Amino acid sequence: MKKIIASVIIFGLLNPGCTDTKSRSKGIYMLLDSPGTHALELKKAQSIINYLLGILHPGDTLAIARIDTASFSEKDIIAKVTFNERPSVANDQKRAFMQKVDTFVNSVKGRPYTDISGGVFQAIKYLNEANSGKKYILIISDLKQKLAKGHVGEVSLQLDNFSVIALNVTKLRQNIRDPKIYMARAEDWRFKVENSGGKWRVLNDLEKLDNIFTK
Repeated sequence: MKKIIASVIIFGLLNPGCTDTKSRSKGIYMLLDSPGTHALELKKAQSIINYLLGILHPGDTLAIARIDTASFSEKDIIAKVTFNERPSVANDQKRAFMQKVDTFVNSVKGRPYTDISGGVFQAIKYLNEANSGKKYILIISDLKQKLAKGHVGEVSLQLDNFSVIALNVTKLRQNIRDPKIYMARAEDWRFKVENSGGKWRVLNDLEKLDNIFTK
């Protein structure tokens, strides 16, 4: 038994990166609501994606999906990738990822629906499958869910070890005259996320994204 324990300890010392690499890896899934194709909002989303591509490393995961849909499905994913361990390959992946985002922004047309719950459910599944150590879901939306008739919006969410961050876009959207409306929706989502084991945060200043991902 002592020999087995000693062997395990030696193996761990010779391979310190196995568990540590996983624990340090980040998984970020951005949900983008673009009803009416708000140009300013899409531009802001692009700048956030550029920022994320700059801070993510080999082994990290990034996905972007649109939630302006009657019922979320994988076809609503704009781009997704887990970056290769080789930095040169990872850089190529980042360029290809941004090209997909640019293509989407230049061709997107607004839809009348929003399925936030379905998007969050898919984000959970994807980041769990990616085996990310730190898992984040970013939501760029006014947080108003609107599904097509007959679709069910309430789904069971398992958000243990997830951080869900709503990026406040009310200043970009003219259809919300009263910020209290957004804050009431945000409070509803805080309740859902925290009751599902996750951490919830509303970020009003996008310049403070550094504080979230560099901790």
